[in-house]
Amino acid sequence: MKIIKKIFIYFILIFLSFGKLSIVEAYESLQGPTELLFWDKGETYDGYTLFAAGGDTYLIDMAGNMVHSWEGTGRNPRLLDNGNLLDSGKDKNEKFNLFFELNWDNKIVWEYAEEREGYTAHHDWVRIFNKKLNAYTTLYIANKDLSLSECIEAGCIWNDKYEEPLQMDAIVEIDMDGNVVWEWWFFDHVIQDFNPQKKNYVGAGKEIADYPEKLNLNLPGRLVKRDWLHSNSIDYNEDLDQVVINSVHGEFYVIDHGNTFVPGDPKQSILLASSDWGDFLYRFGDPARYGQGKSPIIRDFWIYSSSEHKQIGGSHDIQWIDKGLPGEENFLVFNNGQYLFERTNQSYIMEINPFLDIHGNNLGKYINPSYAGYKKIDAHKSTHKPWKFISNQVVWTYGSKSNQGFFSHIGSGAQRLPNGNTLICSATEGHLFEITLDGNLVWEYINPVSKDGNILKVMPDNLPMTNSVFRAYRYNKDHPALKGKDLDSFRKITDNLIGTKRHFFTRNKFIKSAIIIFLIFSVTLFFVLKFKRKRKL
Repeated sequence: MKIIKKIFIYFILIFLSFGKLSIVEAYESLQGPTELLFWDKGETYDGYTLFAAGGDTYLIDMAGNMVHSWEGTGRNPRLLDNGNLLDSGKDKNEKFNLFFELNWDNKIVWEYAEEREGYTAHHDWVRIFNKKLNAYTTLYIANKDLSLSECIEAGCIWNDKYEEPLQMDAIVEIDMDGNVVWEWWFFDHVIQDFNPQKKNYVGAGKEIADYPEKLNLNLPGRLVKRDWLHSNSIDYNEDLDQVVINSVHGEFYVIDHGNTFVPGDPKQSILLASSDWGDFLYRFGDPARYGQGKSPIIRDFWIYSSSEHKQIGGSHDIQWIDKGLPGEENFLVFNNGQYLFERTNQSYIMEINPFLDIHGNNLGKYINPSYAGYKKIDAHKSTHKPWKFISNQVVWTYGSKSNQGFFSHIGSGAQRLPNGNTLICSATEGHLFEITLDGNLVWEYINPVSKDGNILKVMPDNLPMTNSVFRAYRYNKDHPALKGKDLDSFRKITDNLIGTKRHFFTRNKFIKSAIIIFLIFSVTLFFVLKFKRKRKL
């Protein structure tokens, strides 16, 4: 009997060694476990986390158990108060011009396709309540085609490198029947200092710097082209009736929706939005683009560089912090850290108060960041990074202490939570984590689903975006979308078949190893017992 006990203990230890996945250390590693890595139960904002990966959408609890999923989605989903999932997909022409709502049972209950010639929907959308219509509408980003002749006529500097179609982003608003009720286009708000014969010329004795409310049509080194601004996120502030849109190059812009919207008159609304009433109310990120700041430079011996007044680069997920939350009405943006010329790239979450002046006073109105000024911040000597300028309107920033601990060159997002914590989605590595206002980690999770649908218990060294997650959202149990729903589960994503392309046994290495160990143990035990019976006889 002692021999059997020893064998049993031996195999239990082997089994546990395969499941030892809860130890978390902050260090560089080429492979590691997926799913839940860390959870400080006393410090997190408890709820359910929604994210998409590998063509499916998952809702998990704090322990990483999958409580619900939607198949065949997985672009940039979010839950609506009515309990449905809003996402996008490919239309009949295989373009991502289709928006749809799925109910809890994965059935399409609403859809809309952007089928107009010259429009290509992309990246982001938001369901809003339009008070003037007393109805829900949907805002989305779309690239709108622009001919070379239109560009030249508007004052673009001629260059033989132009390739049609040229494009500039528009914001489109549709009602629930799919009718366009409002539209705003960057091209209607450009300025140029090249051709004095054009109506958008800066004027005698003036320059681009005199027009921060408009976009320079001839950005240095940046010819108008297809997907010129690559806007990737929008948000809507119902109280202000304003829209904010972010360009990946490192600026976001606030636009007046309320004073350019005429209920029941889409033509007049679009006309107002194209006028000076639709010019930027505020912009943040790169003041050199409008001649009111210093542009990035290369310093001595080509080994030092500086971002100067450029604040964000490759940025994503611009948003207003919801009313009632810590930092309410401030902006929150995921600063990917691209194009900032740091010695080691890092990503940051930045909170911006657009009402602050140079003395830190809140004036209750938008203040041009150039007027608010900048402070010089020194990096820790261990990072080998030079100092940098940070806007006085930046009131909170998070970046990992290790300058190789948190970086996503694309995608990503952040969400301020009711307890003051921030949920962060680092897209490139499928890395979801929650931090406190002091920057302390309280929850960490690695997406186990690869872009081709494979589910991995351990993530090996891979190319970026292998298990990417564009964004993630946290919902508490009292959220309207979750009321009355069965949210009990004791299964991880790696324990399920959803999204798999191969048999579960061949895909889940942990389960496969456990079964093999069990079989070896059973066979060994059988022969041990058989041997003991022979000895008794």
